[in-house]
Amino acid sequence: MSFVVILAFVVFFILGFPVVVAIAVPALLYVILAGFPMELIAQRMTYALDSFPLVAVPVFIFVGSLMNQSGITSDIYRFAHTLAGRAPGGLAQVNIVGSLIFSGTSGAALADIGGLGRIEIRAMVNAGFTRAYAAAVTGASAVVGPIFPPSIPIIIYGSVTSVSIVQLMVAGIMPALLYVAMLMATVAWLAHRHGHPRSKTWPSLREIWSTFLPAAPALFTPILLVGGMLLGIFTPTEAASVTVAYILLITFVFYGGMSWARLRFALFDTVKTTSAVLIIVSAAALFGWILTIEQLPQTFARTILSISTDPLVLLLIVNALLIVVGMFLDSTTATLLVAPLVTAPLVLAGVDPVHLGIIFIFNLMIGLLTPPMGLALFLLADIAKAPMPAIFKALIPFYIPLFGALAIITFFPELTLWLPKMLR
Repeated sequence: MSFVVILAFVVFFILGFPVVVAIAVPALLYVILAGFPMELIAQRMTYALDSFPLVAVPVFIFVGSLMNQSGITSDIYRFAHTLAGRAPGGLAQVNIVGSLIFSGTSGAALADIGGLGRIEIRAMVNAGFTRAYAAAVTGASAVVGPIFPPSIPIIIYGSVTSVSIVQLMVAGIMPALLYVAMLMATVAWLAHRHGHPRSKTWPSLREIWSTFLPAAPALFTPILLVGGMLLGIFTPTEAASVTVAYILLITFVFYGGMSWARLRFALFDTVKTTSAVLIIVSAAALFGWILTIEQLPQTFARTILSISTDPLVLLLIVNALLIVVGMFLDSTTATLLVAPLVTAPLVLAGVDPVHLGIIFIFNLMIGLLTPPMGLALFLLADIAKAPMPAIFKALIPFYIPLFGALAIITFFPELTLWLPKMLR
């Protein structure tokens, strides 16, 4: 029966049905045909949403919407431009630095692309970069958002696998910085090869200070978040609410306030995005319960452990699996369906669950930029007004830092784990 349920999901997905329909319909048919009471459907779906860590998801989505509506993103971009505009690659480097800064508040790659990405792409096109290259750099830099804390995918992963969300968030800091460094090196190499424009002079200390001051309140956000969680002042879920209060405070104190129309837009945008995420969560929970009843996790664990019990070999297998999964499923759906399957056997084989979590999320972020179903590609094509094949072609050099960073994270777990170990 588990094979039939999975096959039905694949068929619905290939036929172009929405992901939530492809998940929910086979699950509902299973419950009916297996003779379970209909009340079970509502019970399992409601139980999945009755999760304290998941409360952080809509709140962090609200944070990203607030920042985009308040104008804070413009100040972040100006500061990033002052810092990196003279570096080889010019505005492409500004794009990367801006995404790293913005990632400390948004927690989502698509929020970065939809907010700061619009400013970055417009500025790069006006400076003479092609629309495809501007979109490629924006997409490659935006994936740092869910790796650097805070991170909505990490919250979902931690709630599904019962791994410490605080340790997962702290573990993402060094991999994110490593990837940013490799990405900046790639942009510098492309700039040297193609003669990309950059600022004529390095900024003076006065110029840096003048752009830093307006951005400073926003730049303090990740320090507040990470510091508060490390000191045990608040949980990751509470941190999201603290961030909303902080963003509203600095918006009215430092950024001239916010109109009711913009606040209402941020609220409605949050409701729409949250509804899309949580309906997938609830449907995937029912689907996952069925797979558990059919003992698919145990079967998968026995199968993968029969191949090898070497943690490194298993990690390479999971990397290959997740790359394929990421090509077709969004990160939320992939996490809900696949994470429970791979976590148990790999932890049993000796893989650190925090290390596995960062590898898992990094793989899915690569999937955002991978055809045929990479969601970031569709959003970038819409914002940049560029054909998707051209964006994918411009993205090809950026797969080097993406897969290079993934390889380093996989082969050198201490890079990921040394900060979390300080908390244990």
